[in-house]
Amino acid sequence: MTVPVRPHAAAGTRRLRAATPVLVGVAVVVVLAVLPLLNISIPGILPGPTYTPGTLALLSLCMVYAALALSYNMLLGTAGMLSFGHALSFGAGAYGLGIVLQAMQVPLWTGIAVAVLGGLVIAVVTGAVSLRVNGIPFAMVTLAFAQAASVLVRRNAQLTGGEEGLSLATAHVPDWLVGVVNTRNLYWFALAVVVIAYLIAVWVDRSRLGHLARAARENELRVRVLGLSPYRAKLVVFTAAAVAASLAGIAYLLLQSGTQPHAISADLTITILVMVVLGGVGFRWGAVVGGVVYTLLDQRLTVLARSDAIAGLPDVLRIPLSEPLFLLGVLFIIVVMFVPGGIAGTVDALVHGRIGRRRTRAPQAFADAEAADQSEAEVRA
Repeated sequence: MTVPVRPHAAAGTRRLRAATPVLVGVAVVVVLAVLPLLNISIPGILPGPTYTPGTLALLSLCMVYAALALSYNMLLGTAGMLSFGHALSFGAGAYGLGIVLQAMQVPLWTGIAVAVLGGLVIAVVTGAVSLRVNGIPFAMVTLAFAQAASVLVRRNAQLTGGEEGLSLATAHVPDWLVGVVNTRNLYWFALAVVVIAYLIAVWVDRSRLGHLARAARENELRVRVLGLSPYRAKLVVFTAAAVAASLAGIAYLLLQSGTQPHAISADLTITILVMVVLGGVGFRWGAVVGGVVYTLLDQRLTVLARSDAIAGLPDVLRIPLSEPLFLLGVLFIIVVMFVPGGIAGTVDALVHGRIGRRRTRAPQAFADAEAADQSEAEVRA
């Protein structure tokens, strides 16, 4: 004998399940917001208690790269676009704000608006060209744009500082965002950037254009057979990801009191890719975790590589273990070979079951395409 389920009870359960991720996200943000006010020590991971400037600076850097990984996950996880030039958007935010503050002598918030607008324009132009091709050609075109921008940055020392980098014009920055004593405020600013980047990612994933981009990721030919053109949907995703990356670049400039040519190099894009793969491609919270974990590992492995314990090892072990990039490379290989879903993918597989998700992923993508069919007029507008 089966007990009938009341419609009101079932609806309440569905609403509770839908609200759970939101409640968890709000709780995490609240905990992170009060973290600088607490005295928490994690030996071996954090350099000191959570209220100290050194720890807050490290956590702020984690936030910056978490926002950057979130922006790249929009490209790779949502739309399936492998870009080798995403650092261009990050550098556009960092260098854009620095140049605007020095050249235009405007307040910080006006400079931020101009820098974000500049990053958006660059994204629209480069995306409109790059998205004419797919796959590896798309990756190569984005790499070409980033390399061209890197050359311009290095060759125009009077404007960008060249190889020495660009210093932050602190005269136009509020006092509460300048100096070691205000590291707590910079931490909160970086946290706000992560929240904004996450909200942009949520909007992209839940929008009809995001559904169309995901369907094109699975099978673009079938999307075209349905009479839809995924080009503009991909361009919107590309631009939204660039805006989030520009915000991360702005936070980086304020946190570091300057920026360097590395912020616009292809090496940084590869680093972002590693963060997303480590966290789990296609998972928003996985991108955040990947950015935080990678940054902590990069910082702490550097300390480990210079420790006396490594210095006392035989040369056959000391030489590779004294290079943090070697250790990170080995970690990346292990993740790709044994945990291909990354941190979030592994957790999701354990919770929901790997087989069930594999069977429903492709049909869901094409269901997204069918749903996007209703917004064809919006896509073509």
